[in-house]
Amino acid sequence: MYYALVILSVFAAALAQMLLKQGARKNYVGFWRQYLNPWVIGGYAIMAGSLVLNIFCMSRGVQVKEISTIESLSYLFVPCLAFVLFKENITWRKVGAIVVIIIGIIIFFI
Repeated sequence: MYYALVILSVFAAALAQMLLKQGARKNYVGFWRQYLNPWVIGGYAIMAGSLVLNIFCMSRGVQVKEISTIESLSYLFVPCLAFVLFKENITWRKVGAIVVIIIGIIIFFI
């Protein structure tokens, strides 16, 4: 169950990156409004929640080396979310890299 929470945490961090990108795409008047807008604040709030969830999972016995390995799933989540939300391209080279990363995660946990 705690491993599923770590995966949820990684997905939340990827989602937070999407919010940060959305905040960076908009132009606000003034320095403070550019960096303290709802998108950026929401992104950092979700990122903080992801951090708390990771700490919770570590306190329940998930090892740091396992969390670090699972966090490489962000290389899958971020391009997929960017493709869906921002229409960013996913090249065959990126697909190949994602497959290698997923194979590495599977081998780590076998």
